[in-house]
Amino acid sequence: MQRWRGLEGIPEDWGRSVVTIGSYDGVHRGHQLILRHAVDRARELSVPSVAVTFDPHPSEVLRPGSHPPLLAPHHRRAELMAELGVDAVLILPFTKEFSRLSPADFVGKVLVDRLHAKAVVEGPNFRFGHKAAGDVAFLAEQGKTYDFDVEVVDLFVTGEAGGGRPFSSTLTRRLVAEGDVEGARETLGRPHRVEGVVVRGAQRGRELGFPTANVETLPHTAIPADGVYAGWLHVEGEAMPAAISVGTNPQFDGTERTVEAYAIDRVGLDLYGLHVAVEFLAFVRGQAKFDSLDALLVAMGEDVKKCRELIGAYAGE
Repeated sequence: MQRWRGLEGIPEDWGRSVVTIGSYDGVHRGHQLILRHAVDRARELSVPSVAVTFDPHPSEVLRPGSHPPLLAPHHRRAELMAELGVDAVLILPFTKEFSRLSPADFVGKVLVDRLHAKAVVEGPNFRFGHKAAGDVAFLAEQGKTYDFDVEVVDLFVTGEAGGGRPFSSTLTRRLVAEGDVEGARETLGRPHRVEGVVVRGAQRGRELGFPTANVETLPHTAIPADGVYAGWLHVEGEAMPAAISVGTNPQFDGTERTVEAYAIDRVGLDLYGLHVAVEFLAFVRGQAKFDSLDALLVAMGEDVKKCRELIGAYAGE
């Protein structure tokens, strides 16, 4: 997959392509419908497919301080898009100046002059341009002028997690914030993941016999509600079953919220300084403060046992 940042990153000899535009945070199952349609259409037309997204999130530029929690960083979105067959990802720096582009100017500068769109694939609620004045109807009119088709993909992907509503990034963020990682797994089609570098913490887990990787997550990461979860710790291509703790560690009167993962049945791991990923499979219990250290150790042992069972059951599905 080719990855470009800014219009200047697009090769000068780039030909016609099928384009889709959006935040695509999380690349959830609704997004996957649009992306697969774009890929299929590109193959029918024998041209490459391009996904256009933005950095930072437009809301942070238009309403500073309102940046939503992110379900996936840009490099992870690109990986997921590549798995769906997308040929190139264009990340457009979203600035105040860029936000003032009219819908017509956006079409001309991005879709026509640089990406030479042959078709544009979007969801029914797609909006673009200054004050989100452009919609799919306007886009279709522009297509008649500039010789590209506009195809709208209805997002009729619903399930129990959404209460019958179409899957969306907003819904998925809410499920994650509530600790409903199983619901988020339904909307995403895979477990929710957070990433970051392993840093040194208080090392109490090591002293208690449950050494954890303390993950310093990336800015604006969507982190599940405080509690214990079953999942995986991904390190250098290896997925290790893990018991994951999210919270402030009330047993020791902690105040800083952390994500810590204990790699089940693994000993001697030295992960400090490594970039890792933590995937949340299922909720085990809420955060709690126990009457004694012995009670905490008993609970931690039960947590690991439960996590091992949940991961084993999932692997056997």
